[in-house]
Amino acid sequence: MQKTKGKKRHTIKRLLKYVTESYKLQLAVVLISIIISALVGVIGTQFIKYLIDDFITPLLGSNAPDYTGLLNAIMVMALIYLVGVICTYIYNRLMINISQGVLNKIRKQMFNHMQKLPIRYFDSRTHGEIMSTYTNDVDTLRQMLSQSIPQVFSACVSMVAVLGAMFATNLYLTLVVLAMVVLMIFVSRYLGGNSSRYFVKQQEDIGKVNGYIEEMMEGQKVVKVFNYEEESKNKFDDLNEDLCDSMTKANMYANILMPCISNIGNLGYVLVAVIGGILSVNGILTIGSIAAFLQHVKAFTNPLGQVSQQMNSIVMALAGAERIFDLIDQEEEVDEGYVTLVNAKIEDGKIVESKERTGIWAWKHPHQDGRITYTRLRGQVEFENVQFGYQENKRILHDITLTAKEGQKVSFVGATGAGKTTITNLINRFYDIQEGKIRYDRINIQKIKKDDLRRSLGMVLQDTSLFTGTIKDNIKYGKLDATDEEVIEAAKLSNADRFINNLPQGYDTMITGNGEGLSQGQRQLLSIARAALNNPPVLILDEATSSIDTRTEKIVQDGMDKLMKGRTVFVIAHRLSTIRNSDLIMVLDHGRIIERGNHEELIKQKGTYYGLYTGAIEID
Repeated sequence: MQKTKGKKRHTIKRLLKYVTESYKLQLAVVLISIIISALVGVIGTQFIKYLIDDFITPLLGSNAPDYTGLLNAIMVMALIYLVGVICTYIYNRLMINISQGVLNKIRKQMFNHMQKLPIRYFDSRTHGEIMSTYTNDVDTLRQMLSQSIPQVFSACVSMVAVLGAMFATNLYLTLVVLAMVVLMIFVSRYLGGNSSRYFVKQQEDIGKVNGYIEEMMEGQKVVKVFNYEEESKNKFDDLNEDLCDSMTKANMYANILMPCISNIGNLGYVLVAVIGGILSVNGILTIGSIAAFLQHVKAFTNPLGQVSQQMNSIVMALAGAERIFDLIDQEEEVDEGYVTLVNAKIEDGKIVESKERTGIWAWKHPHQDGRITYTRLRGQVEFENVQFGYQENKRILHDITLTAKEGQKVSFVGATGAGKTTITNLINRFYDIQEGKIRYDRINIQKIKKDDLRRSLGMVLQDTSLFTGTIKDNIKYGKLDATDEEVIEAAKLSNADRFINNLPQGYDTMITGNGEGLSQGQRQLLSIARAALNNPPVLILDEATSSIDTRTEKIVQDGMDKLMKGRTVFVIAHRLSTIRNSDLIMVLDHGRIIERGNHEELIKQKGTYYGLYTGAIEID
């Protein structure tokens, strides 16, 4: 409990820091405006006493009433309320600017930080849960900053000012009101506490529901192919029932809170009216004092109800803020590399760094003694006794040793879960190994900066990722500063140019929703064109043709064959016919290399590869 309170205090401090860093002046104006607006309400209520006692009551007993004084007093009262209206407008308008500015900053920080997170973070969370942080949690924060906080502060200032005015009017009536307030606080703590607890659970349940919906949307084809509709509906119903239950209970307690507070307030109002009437009959209080005091009662009890109700929004927003800060506080991808990738040229047989793009790349390696050496990028990759597990105590790769020489095509074969994709993830340093070494052009890849390492690698995956934009923009992901001519050349190399020219606007055709309207083969050709434009020395093909029909596969395979020329290529394939021409084939089983060699050598061994190729053994 103490830990939870400490975490909430820390969250509040961080939120305040966002506000005070950029909006000190605006915040000061807001606070002053709220105080003036609250005081205006109290002064206006007190003015009722003087209107009745000093102007209205004397006029009732006058034979020749003069309304000049009353009209002047009403004009003064109107001016006072006009000041209150202006101050209310000012602080509400400024709080909108402040809250939107803070949220703009938080969203930018979230997104920028998310780009620096390791793949591990996204592998361990559903996309729906992360999206819920950007939408639901940020929205609760917006409501708290723009509405709840100003209302609570205004209510507290009003209550303090009104309490002072009530004490100044009559002690006994004030004690009656305070007795009602004690009862209100007791009811508020009980109902508000339960409501807040369920509102926090509601936000968690919304994240789970969004995560499940996102999974089902991405996997609709699988759902339909395996007739999983009924089971998916049942699972959704369970999650939805939990959300419905938490929302129902949260809103039930929240909705009965205000009526309870209002009725207690009404009870206090009646008691004050009765006791005030008795005091007035005995000449202790004037009619104007009673009228003003009754207004004070309303002005005191109503804000108390508002505070109780807004506390739910504040608790919910703080829970959302904790999830937002949890994302922001996630440890960034660690990069201790210092070897960088640079343009180079050959002068007098030596590699020299160049500011211009030359088509030659080199690794720039600074040494502790101040020397800088350059190693030409050729694309040789070596694994030496590599051990790896996604969890520290559970290894899934065991003693992986292999060498992919410059320009070689190395293929991995094995059942699902054998470790094929994991090996390619290690080359990219999406994950770091626990034991052993991986060398790239004989440089330990842990010494190479990750951005530079990945810039030298190209990937064509089974699941293509296209983005909202033109065909040209999507191909340019491989090289952002590419010219139109370079884009077209890459498309021709990948065999994508033909279908692109048949589209309505050609390369300027807009695509949305990960390439809706394009076939799987066309999307894959764009992915190959993107890799071709990047022109990497090392290429990774992860089951790039597994979800394409045989006819389209020939077109895609032809594009990939052109792309693979002169590069070191790692291929993961289910169709063994696509890897027959590989220089080296690795057969994996439960994270171990059990066979290695080219196609002819492995066929002669008549082992696992032979069984897979002849159909005696099937790849799971």
